[in-house]
Amino acid sequence: MLTLSNIGLDYATGGLPVLSGINLSLAKGEFVAIIGRSGSGKTSLLNIAAGFVQPTSGIASIDGRPITGPGRDRAVVFQDDALYPWLDARENVAFPLKLRGISHKVRAAAADTLLDLVGLPDAGHRKIWELSGGMRQRIGIARALASEPQFLLLDEPLGALDALTRTNMQSFLLDMWSRTGTGAMLITHSIDEALSLATRVVVLAPSPGRIIADIPVDFGRRHLAGTPLAALQSENAFKAAHARLTALIQQPAAEFAA
Repeated sequence: MLTLSNIGLDYATGGLPVLSGINLSLAKGEFVAIIGRSGSGKTSLLNIAAGFVQPTSGIASIDGRPITGPGRDRAVVFQDDALYPWLDARENVAFPLKLRGISHKVRAAAADTLLDLVGLPDAGHRKIWELSGGMRQRIGIARALASEPQFLLLDEPLGALDALTRTNMQSFLLDMWSRTGTGAMLITHSIDEALSLATRVVVLAPSPGRIIADIPVDFGRRHLAGTPLAALQSENAFKAAHARLTALIQQPAAEFAA
């Protein structure tokens, strides 16, 4: 269980806090999407969960152990795929294993297994510049999974993709989450994406960032069970949830404060 308890964050002394009073938990097998307008602290919250940033107040922990920095139990996937262009796809996926001192033969075999898992079994020898945006993001996710993390932390990983590739990658993300059993935290600006993937959608209000809604949804699980995303998104229930989330995000600051 990844737990954020009464988290506050202030980047500037005497300035307005970035986050205030955040209480959020994420279990393995859950997929939590975090949405909110710009300035609500979404990425800051993910950075605290990743261990990149220490909160000003409160405690971030995993199974009761404080998070003091990055760790193998959490893997981060960024909007920029952040792959190493001087390495081929297999070497990129295997890089976390190389850092752990695992032999070349073992890490190459593990990388090939992960490449097969993400649907790129023949891409191991290819250079990064030879791959499409969607393929590079799959490589990035395979590299994240190489550490066998308990939690995947996803910071707008599909934001730079074209609409068709993004839709295909949404289905891919759901499949990877389901097959690996990790807990997933997704930062996204897209309400459609949040509803299509998550088991819970958390809404942050800005200035300072704080949780104003934590809503369970089941569209992603239904897609995994075989219902096409397009069919789910045309349902009245999906449209109603979309309207509710839109209204929450668009509330004036005065209403948030109330």
